[in-house]
Amino acid sequence: MHKDLESIREARDLVEAAHTAFQKFEHFTEEQVERILSEISKVGVANAGSLARLAVEETGYGTVEHKTLKNLFCAQDVYNAIRPMKTIGIVNENKDKKVFEVASPIGVIAAIVPSTNPTSTTIYKALIALKGRNVVVFSPHPSAAKCINETVRLLVEAADRAGAPHSATPGLRRSCRRP
Repeated sequence: MHKDLESIREARDLVEAAHTAFQKFEHFTEEQVERILSEISKVGVANAGSLARLAVEETGYGTVEHKTLKNLFCAQDVYNAIRPMKTIGIVNENKDKKVFEVASPIGVIAAIVPSTNPTSTTIYKALIALKGRNVVVFSPHPSAAKCINETVRLLVEAADRAGAPHSATPGLRRSCRRP
């Protein structure tokens, strides 16, 4: 029971810190968000192999080669696919119908990360959450906590270098650890 209470308190603390970060991050410009995403993408690409190795060693799932490809896909291809998307302000307008769509962040996202593709899923979820000016708190599968937490650490450092709100770093500050 003691470990459960610690875990609940940690999750609550992380969500509160993420919300504080969100209150700053939701006002970022497209350029500020792009700087953060670009840095995260670069770090994901640079560490694709080492993170894949960690994931395979820790979970026993897959091969380093395939996990590396998945990490590269998320860090590079997903990033390149979402990069041109407009996610701030008016994103679509139909002048004939006098209708327009405005992009607005949701807030704090709780992301459960599986043991099957732990590092690539973390990179993917960080990129898509941040693109919309949301923050994210990761909850790693217990059998993949080490590689997920290492991925989060690298992404946090990248986001910090790019100017993300320190308390937020996409709510990436730390991930929840289950006992």
